[in-house]
Amino acid sequence: MLVKNIEKRIKVNKIVSIAAILFAVVIVIAGFVFSYKMIQDSRKSIYVLDNGIPVLVKQTDVMLNRPVEYKAQIELFHRLFFTIAPDDKYIKENIQKCLYLIDDSGKKEYANLREKGFYNQIIASNAIVTVQTDSIKLDSGKNRFMFYGKQFINRKSSIITRNLVTEGFYEDIIRSPNNPHGVLLKDWRIINNDQTDEKIKSVY
Repeated sequence: MLVKNIEKRIKVNKIVSIAAILFAVVIVIAGFVFSYKMIQDSRKSIYVLDNGIPVLVKQTDVMLNRPVEYKAQIELFHRLFFTIAPDDKYIKENIQKCLYLIDDSGKKEYANLREKGFYNQIIASNAIVTVQTDSIKLDSGKNRFMFYGKQFINRKSSIITRNLVTEGFYEDIIRSPNNPHGVLLKDWRIINNDQTDEKIKSVY
């Protein structure tokens, strides 16, 4: 009888000991998880000075903002590429900036327009070319984009309006001063650049 009681007590002690150890392990793991989460949350917290007063703000999830950055990069590229003044130096500076945002397809399109004499015509006619973005559609599954906009060629005698539809792909790259969004446009091409309207300016 005494032996059985001792055996039961040993079993109970063993069960209690194992349970205590498991409980301690769970507490330690939970502590590590909680600490890691606290560290991650603290890294998302930054202080911004507002009139000399530090204000705590939270950084948003990068992936939530990414589609906005993709569209901003696409719009920036088109604005740089298609905003043209009758100044060869200005054109080259804009093209140089936008070539940091795109692969060789941008350089090929620039060379193609230059060979056709497009830039010389703009300079000779003292025209100003601007672009207006209508919409940008993203296909996140294929990393593909479609740009819809209008191109305005403002000459002394008239204002020509052209449709501007382009397509291409995009991929994430390392951010840099020349590419702050960290997005590279690829295999870009112009689908439609047809003239839709021409308004003659009054000479009076």
